[in-house]
Amino acid sequence: MYLIPAPSKMTIEKEQFFLLKYNSKIILDKECDLQITSHAKLLKADINHKLGFDLLLTKGEAKKGSVFINFNKELTKEEYTLTVTKEQIVISGGSGAGILYGIQTLRQILENKGAVIPCLRIEDKPDMPNRGFYHDVTRGRIPTMEALKALADKLSYYKINQLQLYIEHSFLFQDFSEVWRDDTPLTPEDILEFDRYCKNLHIDLIPSIASFGHLYKVLGTKSYTGLCELEEAEVQPFSFFERMAHHTLDISKEESFDFVVKMLEEYMPLFSSDYFNLCADETFDLGKGRSKELADKIGVNDMYINFVKKICDFIISKGKIPMFWGDIICGMPEYIKKLPKETICLNWGYAPDHSEQGTKDLYNAGAIQYVCPGVGGWNQLINLIKSSYDNISRMCTFGYKYNAAGVLNTDWGDYGHINHPEFSTTGLIYGAAFSWNKTIPEFEEINREISRLEYGDFSECFVGTIAEIATKAEASWFELVCHKEGEQNRLQGKPWAPILQNITWDKVKASNLFITEKIAELYQLLSMAKQEKRHLYKAYILAAEGMKLWNETGAITALGEEKEKAGSQAFEVAVSLEYWYHEYKELWRSVSREAELYRIGEVVFWYADKLREISKKKEKDPTAGLL
Repeated sequence: MYLIPAPSKMTIEKEQFFLLKYNSKIILDKECDLQITSHAKLLKADINHKLGFDLLLTKGEAKKGSVFINFNKELTKEEYTLTVTKEQIVISGGSGAGILYGIQTLRQILENKGAVIPCLRIEDKPDMPNRGFYHDVTRGRIPTMEALKALADKLSYYKINQLQLYIEHSFLFQDFSEVWRDDTPLTPEDILEFDRYCKNLHIDLIPSIASFGHLYKVLGTKSYTGLCELEEAEVQPFSFFERMAHHTLDISKEESFDFVVKMLEEYMPLFSSDYFNLCADETFDLGKGRSKELADKIGVNDMYINFVKKICDFIISKGKIPMFWGDIICGMPEYIKKLPKETICLNWGYAPDHSEQGTKDLYNAGAIQYVCPGVGGWNQLINLIKSSYDNISRMCTFGYKYNAAGVLNTDWGDYGHINHPEFSTTGLIYGAAFSWNKTIPEFEEINREISRLEYGDFSECFVGTIAEIATKAEASWFELVCHKEGEQNRLQGKPWAPILQNITWDKVKASNLFITEKIAELYQLLSMAKQEKRHLYKAYILAAEGMKLWNETGAITALGEEKEKAGSQAFEVAVSLEYWYHEYKELWRSVSREAELYRIGEVVFWYADKLREISKKKEKDPTAGLL
């Protein structure tokens, strides 16, 4: 039987069962409040969905044949027990959160066993108190409210208790109409509604907003460009690459802090959380432009920490606990002592072999820290699943070793957030499993569990198959975007990795053949999937087909002297890209607002036109006979 996260302690009685019948009842103890009633309704609805039984929900004493739910004051806040005997099921929790987690475990047992439930005893509580997920809603995608609520439901199912939505410009700020006028931003009402929804699931929705670096769109407007380190930021053409590298506030101006305060005062009251993430990561331009005089006087390190402290002090004055990203402070861990003692450092690292040194240094410096791995989805059509497993398991291990206060598993959307958000589910589950229970299962083992429990795949091969497909991008989205922007003279800096330099036709042919074979496997697995999950198979197949097209596009574009030979298929690839994008738009709109979908289209259309130019070098007109 697969349960994720694995319980702390579970004993099963062999050949002893409880039979959940159509006339069984869900009985709440008299002390259960309205919130517990909503949790019980979640169980009631799931039983109806899985078994077709619409059980009666009531209050009273435990009875034979029933599911009984109550509080146990001897248990800690998130602790629960789940006992199944031949006579009844009893879920006890130390709080509403504990009861909900017991219910979620019972739902997973129903997924495994249906109405015939083995007699067992589970005693469970988390090894890590704060277990979070970080979702980028600003660099391409802005989710629909339905998608946000579905995400919260999934987080709760796997016992995650914190969520942050990353915001740079994708919120309907007052007086910032220049920033969001071409977007489909989240509104204050959206945040209020979603905060309430999360709170009912015992998820702390923590506000997170860029307040120092990564203010590309804001500082590129006519109204706010004067606060940017860079001169003439407002006249620079859009660039996915430059958006990741710029823009940083010119903190030598007092108006910059006033600007941050204005954002925070408007955004902060919408959340019930006691925390606020000010971000302050990747301040690449700091001291290199308009504030160079101040940098020469006091040094960039002091500039950085002084401004972060100023924001932290403001957040604390509002009764909140500040959080910030730790990439800068990791290079100068002793500076953590300059910040208010309650400040939480979000120590991120996304490489599969990420070093523990930064976590160790922050621990030795006395920092309160979360370890922050990633789900490996940015710049990928399909998330790098093995890489994310290695990274998340490694960072969680560091967290336990150095007494981290929490784990915040990140899902970024660099370069347009091209991957379907649902593709981050496997990495999300890794983070949930490893932060609840410090015993980390092997890669193949947990993939089988996820395949069965999340996707209803009785072959238990689904996650393993998509993990293999993900490794076959010979022309990555990052490379394709940077090549395009380089051709358009939109790159001010040099990309951090080679661009289409290692691609060969032999590699493309081998990878595309492999992907084709794996797509066939997905079609074969489809009949064994949960009905409600089958639409995801199409999403993965579409992404895999996209990988093949982009592999061919990269090869045709990059292989210099072979362009003439490649021209014979360039026209066909151009047409296929456009048909692929038509399907991709439909998938995007199923879970996301329009947001920056058009920017993905701009890349597609640029390459389609490029491929047609190459095809014209053929002696024979490629359009002959097509109409």
